[in-house]
Amino acid sequence: MAKLDINVPNLKFSDGNEIPVLGYGTGTAWYKSKPGDTDQQLVDATKTAIGMGYYHLDGAEVYNTELELGKAIKDSGVDRSKLFVTTKCTSVTSNPQEHLDESLKKLGLTYVDLYLLHSPFDAKGDKKILQNAWAAMEQIAASGKAKSIGVSNYLKEHLDATLETAKVRPAINQIEFHPYLQHGDLITYHKSKDIKLSAYGPQVPVTKASDGPLTPLLEQIAKKYAVNPGEVLLRWVLDQGIVAITTSSKEQRMSDMLRVVMFNLTPKEIEQISETGNSYHYRAFWGHIFDKNDRS
Repeated sequence: MAKLDINVPNLKFSDGNEIPVLGYGTGTAWYKSKPGDTDQQLVDATKTAIGMGYYHLDGAEVYNTELELGKAIKDSGVDRSKLFVTTKCTSVTSNPQEHLDESLKKLGLTYVDLYLLHSPFDAKGDKKILQNAWAAMEQIAASGKAKSIGVSNYLKEHLDATLETAKVRPAINQIEFHPYLQHGDLITYHKSKDIKLSAYGPQVPVTKASDGPLTPLLEQIAKKYAVNPGEVLLRWVLDQGIVAITTSSKEQRMSDMLRVVMFNLTPKEIEQISETGNSYHYRAFWGHIFDKNDRS
């Protein structure tokens, strides 16, 4: 399928750099528990996504798919300057600089557009660990090996600790975010700190929790816009100024998801989805860290 005549808008970071609001992810279904043989299906799917206009590519060290992402980038033939590539350092207790160098080798790149600390939980509440990890990230940004730096899965306490000593604020925080996990006042908090949000698992209410109370409402709104419920969920994220990370191995599905940049939900629809979603709780990731009823 050829590149669609659709331009994905960008969101501007506090550092002046911009990120496409819709990203193609190489985790979740593509995740490998350990390095192994090249997953050619992932290479082909990512190459197809790039060819269709998904220029924001989201990877991570822990996914064990950086080699595939790098190969897809190379094989795509798309100029590097057009792509926005993200990867992540698995632990705040490791050396982000060393880990980024390894990731760049796997990706076959000289820099990434965004480098994230993937999880704050290994710090076990030790502010100094979080602060030291962030100081190392700031050195990476200064070196040019990452155009922007940020975090993932950080809660307010982790961000507060980081900001105490930060010279450069995190550009973005990538978290599980969807109507069944709205994290209280986290959006308001991020706006007050000028830190953008990125949502992974934005379609969880249809992929993993389809028995929840949102299903009838999503189907009703989807019919109105001639899209599917998953696209309504992506639009709900985008309409709140949040980046959405999604993925698929199916070419038609990739094409369908690009339609989300062509319509907007009404304020009432956004409110209805939010209110109905808040009546139910479902967390798809990090269940070993959080209590099943924890909405933070």
